[in-house]
Formats: sequence, structure tokens, C-alpha cells
Amino acid sequence: MRRLFPVTDQTTTRTSGGAAGEDGAGAAGREWSLGELAAAYAYPEPGPEPGAGGPQPWLRANMVSTLDGAAQHDGRSQPISNAADMRIFGTLRGLADVVIAGAETVRQEGYRPARARAEFAEAREAAGQTPAPAIAVVSASLDLDFGLPLFTAPSVPTLILTGAAAAPDRVATAEKAGARVVIAGDGVGVDPVRAVQALAELGHTRLLTEGGPRLLGQLVAAGVLDELCLTTSPMLTAGDAQRIAGGPTVAVPKRFELVSLLEEEGFLFGRYRRT
Repeated sequence: MRRLFPVTDQTTTRTSGGAAGEDGAGAAGREWSLGELAAAYAYPEPGPEPGAGGPQPWLRANMVSTLDGAAQHDGRSQPISNAADMRIFGTLRGLADVVIAGAETVRQEGYRPARARAEFAEAREAAGQTPAPAIAVVSASLDLDFGLPLFTAPSVPTLILTGAAAAPDRVATAEKAGARVVIAGDGVGVDPVRAVQALAELGHTRLLTEGGPRLLGQLVAAGVLDELCLTTSPMLTAGDAQRIAGGPTVAVPKRFELVSLLEEEGFLFGRYRRT
């Protein structure tokens, strides 16, 4: 089954069956096309940044969670995903300037360079984007394997976001491997606000983070997350797996509004924006 539930300020419309809805989605019974997904997940037009001349960055997160709140199974997100989730994963990457990920997620998920995809080539060129998004790794220690393809064979140089107090020898090793080190904090760690600003200064305004939970928790606490694309997997795992966001509890819960909701094979794909 394949449905779209577009959400407006006035009403929620449910589309299923043969006719296309206002979003342009086609008939049920087939998978969502990349074109339909690209339209459904398009970034908002960038507005001017207050007090500056450049466009304002937009940071979205893409995460998956089971019905009982697990963001991983056996340390990885793949076991709780499905083919539709991976199509959305690829679409969100195809729309982004840069993909931000925590160092632990890069290690556990075996990150590789984002690949250029022919389906997005024309749109990316028209938008002034590189053929594939850059990967930006958030790491205080720079304890990374710089012999991996993420650093040795990317089509766009991999970025490393770190603090000003990062070990100079590790910075030198990263730069020798071809990575671009971006300072986004005064100490050892990364300041989420500084990280978003630094990426925007490099021309990256369509930002996508894929976590992990610790990084997402930091972005939420800092108030820099604009949008959450959440896949709800129809699975139960029990156990003590992490939620999609970790870290200290925020003083006041962050309120987000539902923008759209897709369904395929029992998986729900929600898109939420902060109010």
C-alpha cells in the first residue's frame, strides 16, 4: 500500500487509489519515484540571513525509529530500515549540499563518500551544487581512519568539523589525507551554532544530518535544527537501544509541526518543521 497524507494549515487530505493528488503523486501499488520524493522533500527557498547578505542555512535531520523508540539494532540503523526508507535516504542526500554525521556514526555505519547520481545531476547543476554532497564529520578527537575511501576517494573533499583545541598532529594527518578541517568551536568540541555558520560560510546552506543520536541531541539542544524527517519503522526491538536523540534533556521541549506524511508497506515517513 502506498499513500500520501499532505498536511496544510486548514486540513489533512488523504490520497490513495488511482488519481494523483495535489502533490503530483501517482497511483497506489508502486513505489514512490525519485522525482515525486524530490518534490515532496524539496528544501524551502532560502531567505536572507538577518544582519547579513547571504542566504540562511536550513538544517534537516533524517532518522529512523522503531515503534518502541529504538534508533538502532545491534548498533546500526539498517536492520530497522526498508527499501522505501533507503530511497528517501538517497533523495535527501541528492537534495543536500552537505551531509553532517558524528564520528561514531561514521565508524559504525561504515560511511563512504556520497555518490553523484544521474537522476539529480540536472537539478544540482541548476542549483549551483556540486555533483554530490560533501560529507562533514563532526569529531573532537579526529580519531578517524584516514585511509578509508571517505577520505581517499571522495568526489567532493570530505570536511571535518572540530574545535580550535584539536590535536595539531591529528589535524595535519587529516589535511594530508585530503580532508578539509573546519574549526567550529573554541575548545576541543564543536559548537553546533558555529558548525552551521561555518558550513554556510563555505556556501553550504542545504544541510542534512544523519546523526547519530548524540549529535542530533546536541543540535536540538542548541536550537539549530529546522526540520526532522522521521521514518517510523513498524518493528519492535525492546532492549536498550538509543533513541534518535541523546544527551541532556532540554529545559523546554522543542515543538515541531507535521508538514507531510507518507506511508509505504507500513512504514511512515513524517516531515516535521519547528514552529
